[in-house]
Amino acid sequence: MSKHAFLFPGQASQAVGMGRDLYEQHSQARELFDEADEILQYALSDICFEGPIERLSQTEVTQPAVYVHSAAVHALLSAGNVSAEIVAGHSLGEYSALHAVGVFSFSEGLKLVAERGRLMQVAGEQNSGKMAAVIGLEDEAVVQLCAEVCGDPDMAAGDNVVVAANFNAPGQVVVSGDAAAVEEFAERAAAAGARRVLELPVSGAFHSRLMAPAADQMARLLSEVEMASPTTAVISNVAAQPVVDVAQLRRQLIEQMTSPVRWTESVRCMAQEGVTSATEVGPGAVLKGLVRRIAPEIAVRTTATAGDIAAAADTSKGS
Repeated sequence: MSKHAFLFPGQASQAVGMGRDLYEQHSQARELFDEADEILQYALSDICFEGPIERLSQTEVTQPAVYVHSAAVHALLSAGNVSAEIVAGHSLGEYSALHAVGVFSFSEGLKLVAERGRLMQVAGEQNSGKMAAVIGLEDEAVVQLCAEVCGDPDMAAGDNVVVAANFNAPGQVVVSGDAAAVEEFAERAAAAGARRVLELPVSGAFHSRLMAPAADQMARLLSEVEMASPTTAVISNVAAQPVVDVAQLRRQLIEQMTSPVRWTESVRCMAQEGVTSATEVGPGAVLKGLVRRIAPEIAVRTTATAGDIAAAADTSKGS
């Protein structure tokens, strides 16, 4: 029997205007955005709907914004009887996925995500770093070049820090590290045949050991949060395998802050588990594009808007 998956986007999927039509047309979405404004004690909804993009793109704002939008979309999909047998989220999106399968409440997840975004932004300010997308090199070549720049095969020590942070799709890897090391990596990658090395507009070296201070503080927060067993298996970023054990999920939320996002392997795992269709639950269409490159046999629909959600619900009724 074929399975359907829910995919939850992460940072870089945000856009000014996100969620406005959901808020205006659906009371369920309006209640979640209003609750988020109250919990965060600032008007997240106004930033989502009106911008400016510079504020929306700050890590401490982006992360709760994407989480709230995804939670609102999921609530509306559930109301339309659209469901999934397996879920996965890209980095931040893992929190949205865990909320969707009942591991923690909307409010608990929002508090965690808001603090995660704040801690990551602070860590980025304290340990300034960069991230860059590498187009046109194999995963193994990127990992090898990182090791050469670091002067350390394990990339766990030394002054230079640059690691493969996101294995997003074949031929598309994001590296992360301190500025000088990322710049040296870019030169070596170009010489090795990379088509492009594109610096990303982010506030820190995410998914590298430069995020260790943030990970340590998140570990304390996560230890205090009550987490329930997921109603559906979660493909975690760290394991790239289905996980249902709560202790493992908790541990991997901490590990993912300094470990790579294994998205390519995660999507291939879904295909092996029998997933033939998926819904990107939240803003944008980044994950749809990545899945097309990893496993084109999986058909992905996006649900960024009220119209998208209505179409998904109509399709579900007809199936």
